[in-house]
Amino acid sequence: MSASSAAAESASAGASASRPAPVVLFDLDDTLMAHREAVRLGIAQHMQLRAYEAVEGLDVPVLWHELEERHYHAYLAGELSFEGQRRARARDFALAHGEILDDPAAGAWFDEYFAHYRSSWSLHADVASSFAALEAALPGVRFGVITNGELDFQLAKLDRLGLTDRFDEVIASGALGVAKPDPAIFRAAVERFAETAPVGPVAYIGDRLRTDAIGAAEAGLVGVWLNRTHATPEPAEASRARVLGVLEATTLDEASALLIARLG
Repeated sequence: MSASSAAAESASAGASASRPAPVVLFDLDDTLMAHREAVRLGIAQHMQLRAYEAVEGLDVPVLWHELEERHYHAYLAGELSFEGQRRARARDFALAHGEILDDPAAGAWFDEYFAHYRSSWSLHADVASSFAALEAALPGVRFGVITNGELDFQLAKLDRLGLTDRFDEVIASGALGVAKPDPAIFRAAVERFAETAPVGPVAYIGDRLRTDAIGAAEAGLVGVWLNRTHATPEPAEASRARVLGVLEATTLDEASALLIARLG
Protein backbone atom coordinates (compact mmCIF):
# COMPACT_ATOMS: atom_id res chain seq x y z
CA MET A 1 0.00 0.00 0.00
CA SER A 2 1.37 3.42 -0.93
CA ALA A 3 1.88 6.18 1.61
CA SER A 4 -0.91 8.21 0.04
CA SER A 5 -3.30 5.22 0.13
CA ALA A 6 -2.44 4.54 3.76
CA ALA A 7 -3.08 8.18 4.65
CA ALA A 8 -6.40 8.15 2.85
CA GLU A 9 -7.45 4.96 4.62
CA SER A 10 -6.45 6.43 7.98
CA ALA A 11 -8.42 9.60 7.31
CA SER A 12 -11.44 7.55 6.28
CA ALA A 13 -11.24 5.48 9.45
CA GLY A 14 -11.04 8.62 11.55
CA ALA A 15 -14.06 10.12 9.86
CA SER A 16 -15.96 6.86 10.35
CA ALA A 17 -15.06 6.77 14.04
CA SER A 18 -16.40 10.29 14.60
CA ARG A 19 -19.51 9.87 12.47
CA PRO A 20 -22.71 9.88 14.59
CA ALA A 21 -23.86 6.29 15.08
CA PRO A 22 -27.40 5.16 15.84
CA VAL A 23 -28.43 4.31 19.38
CA VAL A 24 -31.08 1.69 20.17
CA LEU A 25 -32.49 1.72 23.69
CA PHE A 26 -34.59 -1.00 25.28
CA ASP A 27 -37.05 -1.44 28.08
CA LEU A 28 -36.17 -4.42 30.30
CA ASP A 29 -39.19 -6.25 31.74
CA ASP A 30 -41.31 -8.02 29.10
CA THR A 31 -39.12 -6.54 26.35
CA LEU A 32 -35.83 -8.31 26.98
CA MET A 33 -36.65 -10.33 30.10
CA ALA A 34 -39.69 -12.62 30.18
CA HIS A 35 -41.06 -10.92 33.30
CA ARG A 36 -44.66 -12.14 33.09
CA GLU A 37 -43.56 -15.74 32.71
CA ALA A 38 -41.18 -15.42 35.66
CA VAL A 39 -44.02 -13.94 37.73
CA ARG A 40 -46.37 -16.76 36.74
CA LEU A 41 -43.88 -19.44 37.72
CA GLY A 42 -42.75 -17.63 40.85
CA ILE A 43 -46.21 -17.00 42.26
CA ALA A 44 -47.33 -20.58 41.51
CA GLN A 45 -44.34 -21.98 43.41
CA HIS A 46 -44.91 -19.58 46.29
CA MET A 47 -48.61 -20.42 46.56
CA GLN A 48 -47.72 -24.09 46.78
CA LEU A 49 -45.24 -23.32 49.57
CA ARG A 50 -47.87 -21.29 51.46
CA ALA A 51 -50.50 -24.02 50.90
CA TYR A 52 -52.95 -21.54 49.39
CA GLU A 53 -56.06 -23.17 48.02
CA ALA A 54 -57.72 -22.03 44.81
CA VAL A 55 -60.33 -19.30 45.29
CA GLU A 56 -63.39 -19.67 43.08
CA GLY A 57 -63.52 -16.97 40.40
CA LEU A 58 -60.03 -15.66 41.20
CA ASP A 59 -57.53 -15.54 38.33
CA VAL A 60 -54.20 -15.61 40.17
CA PRO A 61 -51.92 -14.19 37.43
CA VAL A 62 -54.42 -11.42 36.70
CA LEU A 63 -54.70 -10.52 40.39
CA TRP A 64 -50.94 -10.39 40.85
CA HIS A 65 -50.53 -8.29 37.69
CA GLU A 66 -53.20 -5.84 38.87
CA LEU A 67 -51.54 -5.51 42.28
CA GLU A 68 -48.15 -5.04 40.66
CA GLU A 69 -49.50 -2.31 38.40
CA ARG A 70 -51.32 -0.50 41.22
CA HIS A 71 -48.62 -0.54 43.85
CA TYR A 72 -45.61 -0.19 41.55
CA HIS A 73 -47.11 2.91 40.00
CA ALA A 74 -47.72 4.25 43.51
CA TYR A 75 -43.99 3.79 44.07
CA LEU A 76 -43.16 5.59 40.81
CA ALA A 77 -45.45 8.43 41.88
CA GLY A 78 -43.59 8.71 45.20
CA GLU A 79 -46.56 7.48 47.25
CA LEU A 80 -44.81 4.30 48.43
CA SER A 81 -41.18 3.32 48.95
CA PHE A 82 -39.74 0.50 46.84
CA GLU A 83 -40.03 -1.86 49.82
CA GLY A 84 -43.45 -0.45 50.67
CA GLN A 85 -44.92 -1.34 47.29
CA ARG A 86 -43.58 -4.88 47.64
CA ARG A 87 -45.19 -5.31 51.05
CA ALA A 88 -48.47 -3.82 49.80
CA ARG A 89 -48.59 -6.37 47.01
CA ALA A 90 -47.91 -9.20 49.44
CA ARG A 91 -50.58 -8.03 51.92
CA ASP A 92 -53.29 -7.67 49.28
CA PHE A 93 -52.52 -10.97 47.58
CA ALA A 94 -52.38 -12.88 50.86
CA LEU A 95 -55.64 -11.28 52.02
CA ALA A 96 -57.36 -12.50 48.84
CA HIS A 97 -56.37 -16.00 49.98
CA GLY A 98 -57.53 -15.55 53.57
CA GLU A 99 -54.18 -14.71 55.17
CA ILE A 100 -53.67 -11.47 57.10
CA LEU A 101 -50.10 -10.12 57.17
CA ASP A 102 -48.63 -7.35 59.28
CA ASP A 103 -45.82 -5.24 57.86
CA PRO A 104 -42.85 -7.47 58.82
CA ALA A 105 -44.72 -10.59 57.74
CA ALA A 106 -45.56 -8.99 54.40
CA GLY A 107 -41.88 -8.23 53.87
CA ALA A 108 -40.91 -11.83 54.63
CA TRP A 109 -43.72 -13.09 52.36
CA PHE A 110 -42.43 -11.03 49.46
CA ASP A 111 -38.83 -12.11 50.03
CA GLU A 112 -39.92 -15.76 49.82
CA TYR A 113 -41.89 -15.10 46.63
CA PHE A 114 -39.02 -13.11 45.15
CA ALA A 115 -36.62 -16.04 45.51
CA HIS A 116 -38.96 -18.12 43.31
CA TYR A 117 -39.43 -15.24 40.86
CA ARG A 118 -35.68 -14.63 40.59
CA SER A 119 -34.96 -18.29 39.88
CA SER A 120 -37.38 -18.06 36.94
CA TRP A 121 -35.72 -15.11 35.19
CA SER A 122 -35.04 -15.76 31.52
CA LEU A 123 -34.62 -13.87 28.26
CA HIS A 124 -37.17 -13.83 25.48
CA ALA A 125 -36.02 -16.13 22.69
CA ASP A 126 -35.66 -13.30 20.16
CA VAL A 127 -33.19 -11.14 22.10
CA ALA A 128 -29.91 -12.52 20.70
CA SER A 129 -31.09 -12.54 17.08
CA SER A 130 -32.37 -8.97 17.40
CA PHE A 131 -29.02 -7.68 18.67
CA ALA A 132 -27.19 -9.55 15.91
CA ALA A 133 -29.41 -8.13 13.18
CA LEU A 134 -29.04 -4.56 14.42
CA GLU A 135 -25.26 -4.83 14.71
CA ALA A 136 -24.94 -6.32 11.23
CA ALA A 137 -27.10 -3.69 9.54
CA LEU A 138 -26.25 -0.57 11.57
CA PRO A 139 -22.46 -0.16 11.81
CA GLY A 140 -21.36 1.30 15.13
CA VAL A 141 -24.80 0.97 16.72
CA ARG A 142 -24.78 1.37 20.49
CA PHE A 143 -27.26 -0.16 22.92
CA GLY A 144 -28.74 1.03 26.20
CA VAL A 145 -31.55 0.39 28.66
CA ILE A 146 -34.12 2.78 30.13
CA THR A 147 -36.14 1.21 32.91
CA ASN A 148 -38.55 2.27 35.61
CA GLY A 149 -37.14 0.86 38.83
CA GLU A 150 -34.20 0.80 41.20
CA LEU A 151 -30.82 0.76 39.45
CA ASP A 152 -29.23 -1.99 41.57
CA PHE A 153 -32.23 -4.28 41.13
CA GLN A 154 -32.30 -3.84 37.36
CA LEU A 155 -28.53 -4.26 37.08
CA ALA A 156 -28.87 -7.54 38.99
CA LYS A 157 -31.33 -8.75 36.34
CA LEU A 158 -29.00 -7.81 33.50
CA ASP A 159 -26.09 -9.54 35.23
CA ARG A 160 -28.01 -12.76 35.85
CA LEU A 161 -29.30 -12.75 32.27
CA GLY A 162 -25.80 -12.25 30.85
CA LEU A 163 -26.62 -8.87 29.29
CA THR A 164 -24.45 -6.49 31.32
CA ASP A 165 -21.73 -6.18 28.68
CA ARG A 166 -24.29 -5.58 25.94
CA PHE A 167 -25.15 -2.06 27.06
CA ASP A 168 -23.15 1.15 27.13
CA GLU A 169 -25.62 2.81 29.49
CA VAL A 170 -28.38 1.71 31.88
CA ILE A 171 -30.70 4.49 32.98
CA ALA A 172 -33.09 3.71 35.86
CA SER A 173 -35.83 5.97 37.15
CA GLY A 174 -34.86 5.27 40.76
CA ALA A 175 -31.43 6.79 40.23
CA LEU A 176 -32.55 9.63 37.98
CA GLY A 177 -35.58 10.74 39.95
CA VAL A 178 -37.90 10.77 36.93
CA ALA A 179 -39.82 7.91 35.36
CA LYS A 180 -41.17 6.95 31.94
CA PRO A 181 -43.15 8.31 30.14
CA ASP A 182 -41.68 11.66 31.20
CA PRO A 183 -39.61 12.89 28.23
CA ALA A 184 -36.82 13.86 30.64
CA ILE A 185 -35.72 10.28 31.21
CA PHE A 186 -35.36 9.64 27.47
CA ARG A 187 -33.49 12.90 26.92
CA ALA A 188 -31.19 12.09 29.84
CA ALA A 189 -30.31 8.81 28.17
CA VAL A 190 -29.46 10.55 24.89
CA GLU A 191 -27.31 13.08 26.75
CA ARG A 192 -25.48 10.26 28.52
CA PHE A 193 -24.58 8.66 25.19
CA ALA A 194 -23.58 12.03 23.71
CA GLU A 195 -20.98 12.45 26.43
CA THR A 196 -18.85 9.64 24.95
CA ALA A 197 -19.46 9.83 21.18
CA PRO A 198 -21.57 11.66 18.58
CA VAL A 199 -25.13 10.38 18.55
CA GLY A 200 -27.07 9.61 15.39
CA PRO A 201 -30.76 8.67 15.30
CA VAL A 202 -32.07 7.20 18.55
CA ALA A 203 -34.84 4.62 18.96
CA TYR A 204 -36.55 3.08 21.97
CA ILE A 205 -38.27 -0.32 22.11
CA GLY A 206 -40.69 -1.15 24.91
CA ASP A 207 -43.75 -3.28 25.60
CA ARG A 208 -46.00 -0.46 26.83
CA LEU A 209 -47.53 1.82 24.23
CA ARG A 210 -47.98 4.95 26.38
CA THR A 211 -45.14 4.53 28.85
CA ASP A 212 -42.54 3.37 26.37
CA ALA A 213 -43.27 4.06 22.72
CA ILE A 214 -45.34 7.24 22.97
CA GLY A 215 -43.15 8.59 25.77
CA ALA A 216 -40.03 8.04 23.67
CA ALA A 217 -41.60 9.57 20.55
CA GLU A 218 -42.70 12.65 22.49
CA ALA A 219 -39.06 13.08 23.53
CA GLY A 220 -37.95 13.04 19.89
CA LEU A 221 -36.89 9.39 19.62
CA VAL A 222 -38.20 6.75 17.26
CA GLY A 223 -40.72 4.95 19.45
CA VAL A 224 -41.34 1.24 18.93
CA TRP A 225 -44.20 -0.56 20.66
CA LEU A 226 -43.33 -4.22 21.19
CA ASN A 227 -46.85 -5.64 21.30
CA ARG A 228 -46.03 -9.27 22.11
CA THR A 229 -49.56 -9.96 23.37
CA HIS A 230 -51.36 -8.48 20.33
CA ALA A 231 -53.16 -6.04 22.63
CA THR A 232 -55.69 -3.53 21.28
CA PRO A 233 -54.77 -0.01 22.46
CA GLU A 234 -57.18 2.61 23.71
CA PRO A 235 -58.41 4.73 20.77
CA ALA A 236 -56.84 7.93 22.12
CA GLU A 237 -53.45 6.25 22.57
CA ALA A 238 -53.66 4.63 19.14
CA SER A 239 -54.40 8.03 17.59
CA ARG A 240 -51.52 9.67 19.44
CA ALA A 241 -49.16 6.90 18.36
CA ARG A 242 -50.12 7.39 14.71
CA VAL A 243 -49.50 11.13 14.93
CA LEU A 244 -46.06 10.52 16.43
CA GLY A 245 -45.12 7.84 13.89
CA VAL A 246 -44.77 5.08 16.49
CA LEU A 247 -43.78 1.74 15.01
CA GLU A 248 -45.45 -1.48 16.16
CA ALA A 249 -43.98 -4.98 16.21
CA THR A 250 -44.96 -8.27 17.82
CA THR A 251 -41.39 -9.61 18.20
CA LEU A 252 -37.96 -8.11 18.70
CA ASP A 253 -36.91 -9.54 15.35
CA GLU A 254 -39.73 -7.59 13.68
CA ALA A 255 -38.83 -4.48 15.69
CA SER A 256 -35.21 -4.77 14.55
CA ALA A 257 -36.26 -5.06 10.91
CA LEU A 258 -38.43 -1.94 11.22
CA LEU A 259 -35.57 -0.01 12.83
CA ILE A 260 -33.06 -1.14 10.23
CA ALA A 261 -35.37 0.20 7.54
CA ARG A 262 -35.90 3.47 9.45
CA LEU A 263 -32.40 4.15 10.78
CA GLY A 264 -30.30 2.60 8.05
